[in-house]
Amino acid sequence: MFDRQTTALIQPTLDALARVFVRAGVGANALTFTGLVLGWLAAAAIALQMTLTGAALILASRLFDGLDGAVARQTTPTDRGGFLDISLDFLFYPAIPLAFAIADPAHNALAAALLLAAFVGTGTSFLAFAVIAAKRGLTNAAYPNKSFYFLGGLTEATETLAFFIAMCVWPSQFALLAGVFAAMCAVTIATRVHWGWQAFAPTEAERADNRKSPR
Repeated sequence: MFDRQTTALIQPTLDALARVFVRAGVGANALTFTGLVLGWLAAAAIALQMTLTGAALILASRLFDGLDGAVARQTTPTDRGGFLDISLDFLFYPAIPLAFAIADPAHNALAAALLLAAFVGTGTSFLAFAVIAAKRGLTNAAYPNKSFYFLGGLTEATETLAFFIAMCVWPSQFALLAGVFAAMCAVTIATRVHWGWQAFAPTEAERADNRKSPR
């Protein structure tokens, strides 16, 4: 919900840091992989109940996740890089709820499972919309630098990061925070399904083909 505002706020800093990496010859894909490794290290720290260390590593991970796009735009963006970016993001996000479940199964496992199920819904609706949007040649003017149609919602990267940090700062409240965030994800899923239903209504050509098809 707040990704556009957050991006506008931090983009000048990301661009300045990206210029340093470009001059050093560090490519965008290397930064993408670094972000994933830091994210997994954060999950490992949380699983060991070192949650404040986990919070710091999550922030570092997401910094590199933002830097890879900034570096790509200053060099040569590629479809391979865009694919890698979104794929590794979806390998990072589930690791954090899983880590809390490992840290305290008795109190956190059910809430973590609920949140992971919600992540499946948000991820599926997000990627399904992007696939059909690409097929139809649609673009999102709000996110012109993305490699794919970026569909927003109530729970975007900014909200996810905020909840992850809150979980690390108050680990005893993980179940409550996970339940609230899962409910927010459910709203995102519902709105995305609605948007997709509206956006992908049959075109005139498709209606004509349907009328020609034998019943």
